[in-house]
This record gives sequence, structure tokens and C-alpha cells, in this order.
Amino acid sequence: MKRRTFCQATLGTAALATPMAQLIAAGKPAAADISAVKLSGQSTTLERKALDELARSLHGKLILAEDAGYDDARRVWNRMIDKRPALIVQCADPADVSHAVTFARERELLLAVRGGGHSFPGLSTCDGGMVLDVSPMRSVSVDAKGRRVVAAAGLWGGHVDGETQQHDLATVLGQISDTGIAGLTLGGGFGWLSRQFGLACDNLISVEVVTADGKLRRASSDENADLFWGLRGGGGNFGVATSFEYRLHPVSQEVIAGTIQWPIADAPAVLDSYREFIATGPRELSLDLGVWRTKDHGKVIGIDACLAGNREAGMKALQALRRVGKPHKDIFEPMKYVDVQRQYDDGNRSATLHYVKGGFLREITPAFVEFLARDFEPTADMQLFMQNASGAVGDTAPGDTAFWNRKCVANLMLFREWKDPAETERNRAAVRSLWEKVEPFTSGYYVNLSDAAKNTVSANYGANYPRLVKLKQKYDPTNLFRLNSNIPPA
Repeated sequence: MKRRTFCQATLGTAALATPMAQLIAAGKPAAADISAVKLSGQSTTLERKALDELARSLHGKLILAEDAGYDDARRVWNRMIDKRPALIVQCADPADVSHAVTFARERELLLAVRGGGHSFPGLSTCDGGMVLDVSPMRSVSVDAKGRRVVAAAGLWGGHVDGETQQHDLATVLGQISDTGIAGLTLGGGFGWLSRQFGLACDNLISVEVVTADGKLRRASSDENADLFWGLRGGGGNFGVATSFEYRLHPVSQEVIAGTIQWPIADAPAVLDSYREFIATGPRELSLDLGVWRTKDHGKVIGIDACLAGNREAGMKALQALRRVGKPHKDIFEPMKYVDVQRQYDDGNRSATLHYVKGGFLREITPAFVEFLARDFEPTADMQLFMQNASGAVGDTAPGDTAFWNRKCVANLMLFREWKDPAETERNRAAVRSLWEKVEPFTSGYYVNLSDAAKNTVSANYGANYPRLVKLKQKYDPTNLFRLNSNIPPA
């Protein structure tokens, strides 16, 4: 063999031994670096080597736009939200969360945190950044004797209810079973049991959370107590929760639930009774009120109820309500508590587009009654809904947790849903226009629903805001966790 031929053969063999050459020989180009978006909004490049290293460090999966499962992985509940992150990290455990947070922090990447993906305004995803997805983390452990449950951050409320109800126990976990527990709890967490037991965050015993430095911390009343205070209502500003320990309460598997609907002419009498119930009614009975339009009866006012606990007192109050006005629908029956929790479900990935504006109703005033009865005009796809926020919610002082808005009667929501994406801007504009008339009756807003302007955040947290700013400076000085009702660091 001639020397030149030998050298060429040797070089060719060596080259084919490298991954790059193997790809070329197979006719496949080398995987390229990818473009991404930084916290500042500027573009950046993520090198393939760094992405490969991140993938190797995970027990879960790294998903890029080039991967077959990308479109499925980026979908969230609200079909109005259609964003394309540069990378999705599906975390299998707290170590994965730590790796992902560190990767994002070191590269100053725009970061969204996803649990159930149920955020109305789409804050659990982003364009061009990283989505840190904890949904694969779904372990749950019930201590029935100690009345505690430890639940991983990827669980839905229905997952936890399904386990705890086997022991005739429950904690406060919203009113939609396929909502993720993480975002729900960190932002507060209203539910059918709130009149008895407060918010979801009020029932926390401890939280495990990865902060911006990549460290896993346990927060409770006696360990990182300042962080524990902020996690109860701070809305995800301080880290990525990986598990929650909740206090459980006796709740029978069977409750009484149902609905009453009246013609809108009965609205003054219904709202007067509702106001009295909020002030003096038994806490075992929870009532949510709405105004919407039906095909058969036009504009109606209605109440959905759940009675979980002492039935004698609850049924007495319910019977008094049923005697108000002339209801054209009145259906109450025994139901499984887990079925009550499922009744509003729309699928964890809804086929419908949704938009919502909301705020806390402090008082049912004569002007508000007049507005609902005469001026508010719902449509077939737009309604007003009042989620009960009284009772035990107000037993906790505003300064005892980050959740400030304790003295309200309802979490008021104006929402619309539609099927055609071409109708999005028109429908959003309609909701915003009507909200201008509703908003004067409210004060503050529920951070889990809101896409409120940044300049309203400080007012929403009231006297708690300065403390929250200092806490943000301590645990997230670069504001890595900013896709939320954001509290900038000092």
C-alpha cells in the first residue's frame, strides 16, 4: 500500500470513529445549537454540548422543538395560549429541578414553571425560554392517623383527593380536579372546604422548594420560616416547589351538592340572602353564585352549593335559601365529594379558548346588586361567577401569610370561552370592556387568575409587600422566577 493511500485510509477510519463523522457518514447533519430568549428579552444561543450535558444529568427528559413529542409537551390547558419554548425540561425528581434551575440561572434564560398547566393567562409557559415541567412528579403518601398528606408538585387536586378520601379525609384543593396543586397552593387556593378550613396555603405544614441558587430547601413554621411565610400566597415568586405537606380534615366521601337557579328578577332577594349567609351561615355549607344566560330562561342568577359536614345546620340554611323567590331549578342530592370536585372539569388540555378577569369583592352593596340585576348582560359564552371567600379564610390575619386579601366575601370572575382562534381578540376586548364596569366593585385580585398590570402588584399585597420584596431579594435576587404576579427584588 502506498503511503498516501495508507494515510487516507487511517484518517478515514479515525474520522468515522467520532460521533460527528458517524452522522456525516449516515447522511445526517450534526445537531445544531439552538436559539433562546434571556430574561432581558435578548436572544442567546444554547450550545449543543451544554444541552447534551443537561440531558445526561436528568432522570426525566429534555425536549426540544426538533423532538417528536414537542408539540404535545408544550400544550397547556387554555387553548388560547400557544407558545413555543426553546426547551422543556420534564423533571422526574427534585434533583432534576435543581439542574434545570441552575442551567436557566447560569444562562439568564427566561423561565416558566409548569405544574398542571392550568394557568388562565398562560404563565406556565413562554416563547423562547425554558419550561420547567414538574408534572411527572406524582408521588403521594397519606398518614391517616396523623391526618397529613405529602404530595409531589406534579399532582392534580383530584389525585390527592382520590387518595385522602379513601380515609374519609381531605384538604382544601380548589374546585377543579385536574388543576395542579402547586400553582393553586402557592397562590392561595380557594375550594369548597374554604369556609371550614381556609385556603389551601393555610393548610400547609411544610413545603420543599428549589430556590434560584439551585438548592433544595424545606420550609415550615420552624425551618426557613421566612420562606414558608412567602410561599403561602406569594404565587411562585420564590422558587420551584417540589412537594407539599398538607393538614387533613375529616370529610365524608358523600356530601350534599347541587344548584338553584332563579329568574334575574329575583336577584335582589337572592343577593340579600347570600349576603346574610356569608356573615352568619354554617361553615359546613359553601355557596358559589353566578349570573349567566340560559337557552330556556334567558338571564338567570344561580347558586351552586356543597355541604360537607354537619348536615342538620347546613340543610337548615339551604332550605331557607330555597324558599327565596321562585326558583325554576332546584336540585340537591347526595354526591361523592370527588365527583363534586370533577363537576367543572374541562379536560387538562381544554378544547376551548378561555379569557378571564377577576378581583376580590369586598361587599355586596346596593350598587352591586343593581349592576347585576339591570346592567350586566351575560352572553351564551360569557358569565360572571363569585367563588365563596368567607368563613375561615378571614380567620387568618392578613399579615400571618403572604396572602393579604383576607377580608372579602367572594373571588369574583368574569370569563368567556370560545372555539375559534380568529375570535380571540374580539372576545378579549369584550371581556376587558365589561370588566371596566365590574372592577370598581372589587379591591385586589387572585394572583392565580390574573394577568394584572405590574403596577398593581404592590397594592394587591398591601402591607405585606415590603416584606415580600426583601424576601425576593434574599431568595431570588435576579428575579429568575418572574412569570407570575411578579414581585421584583429590592
